[in-house]
Amino acid sequence: MNLLERLGMPLLYRFDPETAHGLAIKSLQLGVAASPGLVTSPRLRTNVAGLDLANPLGLAAGFDKNAEALLGLSRAGFGFFEVGAATPRAQPGNPKPRLFRLTEDQAAINRFGFNNQGMEAIAARLAKRPRDAVLGLNLGANKDSDDRAADFAKVLAHCGNHLYFATVNVSSPNTEKLRDLQGKEALSALLSGVLEVRDTLNRKIPIFLKIAPDLTEAEIEEIAEVALEQKIDAVIATNTTLDRAGLQSQHRDEMGGLSGAPLFEKSTRVLARLSYVTAGKLPLIGVGGVSNADQAYAKICAGASAVQLYTALVYGGLSMVQDILIGLDRLIEQDGFANVAEAVGTKRSDWL
Repeated sequence: MNLLERLGMPLLYRFDPETAHGLAIKSLQLGVAASPGLVTSPRLRTNVAGLDLANPLGLAAGFDKNAEALLGLSRAGFGFFEVGAATPRAQPGNPKPRLFRLTEDQAAINRFGFNNQGMEAIAARLAKRPRDAVLGLNLGANKDSDDRAADFAKVLAHCGNHLYFATVNVSSPNTEKLRDLQGKEALSALLSGVLEVRDTLNRKIPIFLKIAPDLTEAEIEEIAEVALEQKIDAVIATNTTLDRAGLQSQHRDEMGGLSGAPLFEKSTRVLARLSYVTAGKLPLIGVGGVSNADQAYAKICAGASAVQLYTALVYGGLSMVQDILIGLDRLIEQDGFANVAEAVGTKRSDWL
């Protein structure tokens, strides 16, 4: 942590988690948050689904739901970042409190329920995005929608021309029955509609699919089959989990999705299984429990072409982005790889 974070983060911990999160977004808007700057090298540069990335470390969706801190995040050192989830209409989400720190577990539980200001407000901010930032949007569906599958396509049609990529999020546990859309027939129809809209945009951006960690091997195989058939550009593995095994915090029984350190092993095993069943034909993005260079590298060696994080920032601050990338560069060099792409999937069997 740098000096600014050492002084500021204890102050944030005095607030309830959702208020503290809002203050973090505000500090990025005002330019007073730490700006580690871009870390890159020939070893870290990579291409994922046609996106040229200065490094393979990204910010996962959920941190900046309403695309309010795009400039600040573009200076935080990430090779790419994702905002949202956005739904067609604004919605308040679930009642508060709905975000809980599990400090003893280096984790968090949230049950936000796709709270956001809606695609029109978000699109207006995306239109003013930093032009050199590899920026994506997480697509969601309104809780009370009559046709949730159509909602994803609707958001993409409205926002797609401002993006480098978009992610179909059918894996949040906080919108009732949303995960039902991961079933083979429903998922195939949903993705088909999204891809049809994608092909009408000014630029053919890659479409990602974000999946849950609580899937059986058979379900993973079904999703892989659909993703390959529909020619999805990449899969993000994984979202938050409903599992509560081994937690110590007093908040461990709160309803919602668990993220952070306890998710690392489970999400990495899903990632490796997906890499195995797709035989490396589909780029994968690993997310879940990453807080240091060793964990980021483990995701890559398990099959990820890039990695995302979010919850770890609550405990380590934005300066960890620089620390992870410097360490990752060292690990790639240490193993004799010319670049990160060469390391992808080299230790997948360790997680199967």
